[in-house]
Amino acid sequence: MEPWQQSLQHSLTTVAQLAQRFPIDRAALEAVVARYPLRITPHYLGLIREIGDPIWRQCVPDPRELSLDTLLLDPLGEEQRSPLPAVIHRYPDRAVFLVSGACAVYCRFCTRKRKVGCAAMQFGRDDLLAGLDYIARTPQIRDVLLSGGDPLLLADAALAELLEGLRRIPHLEIIRIGSRVPVTLPERITPALCRLLGRFAPLYFNTHFNHPRELTPESSAACARLAEAGIPLGNQTVLLQGVNDDPAVMAELLRGLLRIRVRPYYLHHMDLAQGTGHFRTRVETGLAIIEALRGQVSGLAIPHYVIDTPGGRGKVPLQPEYLRKLGDRVVLRTPDGEELIFPNRLAE
Repeated sequence: MEPWQQSLQHSLTTVAQLAQRFPIDRAALEAVVARYPLRITPHYLGLIREIGDPIWRQCVPDPRELSLDTLLLDPLGEEQRSPLPAVIHRYPDRAVFLVSGACAVYCRFCTRKRKVGCAAMQFGRDDLLAGLDYIARTPQIRDVLLSGGDPLLLADAALAELLEGLRRIPHLEIIRIGSRVPVTLPERITPALCRLLGRFAPLYFNTHFNHPRELTPESSAACARLAEAGIPLGNQTVLLQGVNDDPAVMAELLRGLLRIRVRPYYLHHMDLAQGTGHFRTRVETGLAIIEALRGQVSGLAIPHYVIDTPGGRGKVPLQPEYLRKLGDRVVLRTPDGEELIFPNRLAE
C-alpha cells in the first residue's frame, strides 16, 4: 500500500471520531452523515484551527445540509445529459468522464453531493469501458474532462489504462483532469504519478483551492511536481460564504496560487445544489470582489467569475460594469473610479 493510500485509510469518517477532537452535537451530525458521507484526510483535518473556521466549514457536516429548500438535487441537469452512467455530454465538443465515485475529502458544498461517495456513484470496469467506447464513437468530442468524485483516487495502473484508452481515440485532442487531491491529499501527487501524467500531453490539470490556508508547503510541493512534469495547472474556486467571500482573503488566495504556478481560472458562483444553501452569497458579493481585485493583483491572478446556469445550459460570465457606451465613444471606469473617454472606433 502506498503512503497516500495509508493516509486515506486513516481519514476521519465518523461523527464519533470527530467528537473525540471537538465538542459537537453528535446526534445532529449523525443525521447529516446518514445522508451525505463524511471523510476528512489527516492532512486536511490538521488545517482546522477552530470550530466554524473556513476549513471546518468546507469539510465538517452541518445540520443545515438537511434543511428543506427550493434548491435542486441535480442543478446542472447532468442526469438528462448522461448517455451512460459514466459520461456527461453537455457541450457538443466536450464530455465529462466520471471515472471515480469517491473523494479524499467530501466537500459540503459539492454540486454532486446527491451521489458522490454514495452507492449511486460506484463505477465498475464495464462502466468505464463503456465510457471509453462512447467517446471513441462520438467524433465531435475533442475534449474530455476526467472527473467524479476524484479521478486521482484511482491507482496509477487504473489511471494509466484509462488515459491510454483515451489517447488511442484519433479525434480526441485534449484531456483534462479535475482533482482536489493537491489540496486535501497532497501526498497522492507522487513523482511516479507525475511521470505517468506527463506521458499524455496535451493534458491539463485543474485543481480546487478555496482559501489561502490551503496553500500549505505540502500542497505547494505537490503542485510543483506537476508543473515540473510539464503539466499546465489551473484552479477553480467556489465563492463560499464564511470561507472566501472577502476581497482580502480572495486576493491572498489568488496571489498565493500564482506563486505555486497555478493559474486562477474560474471563480464559481455557488450552484443551486440541494443542501448547500448556507454557503450561498449574493451575486453582488462576487462582483464586488472582482472589482476590488482590479489594480490590486496581477491580471494573471483574476479568475473568470461565472454562473453555471441551472439545467445545464452552460456558464455565463459575470463582470462589474467598467464600460458605458456614449455614441462613437465609450466611457471606461478605471479601478480607482476615474472615468476616461475612449474612442469606440476610428472616425470614418
